Amino acid sequence: MTSHHASARFSAARRTRPVFRRIALILGMAAGIGIGSASAAELPYSAAAYQQALSAGTPLIVYFHATWCPTCKAQQPIVDKLAVDPKLAGVTVLEADYDKETGLERSLKVTQQSTFVIFKGGHEVTRSTGQTDPAALRALFAQAL
Repeated sequence: MTSHHASARFSAARRTRPVFRRIALILGMAAGIGIGSASAAELPYSAAAYQQALSAGTPLIVYFHATWCPTCKAQQPIVDKLAVDPKLAGVTVLEADYDKETGLERSLKVTQQSTFVIFKGGHEVTRSTGQTDPAALRALFAQAL
């Protein structure tokens, strides 16, 4: 195998890892295990999960992501790390597809992809668009706690 093929295979494997982690989290929730207390949870957006988190006052971040967005691509590895950070245990990150969740965008008045909307106690406390600095995103996520 040439180094190009090995590199492409490694790159493809890296892109799929977050998907497997999300699937494991969803399966764990379906099995009654719930969202792990040792880390935050990063899940695909669903209206039911969003309403449940708001009603329960769960620390919540709605992340508007687009696959074509270069800023979102820069944010994603940071989000993946923060989602497993024990210091952010209890925070749920719902990743909303910017191109599909237009009703949610209207209700939250989100006009750009790469936007994070932070909720604490069922109420929005802050938001950020286009942020790619890891320390700033960590501080943003901590505002949900």
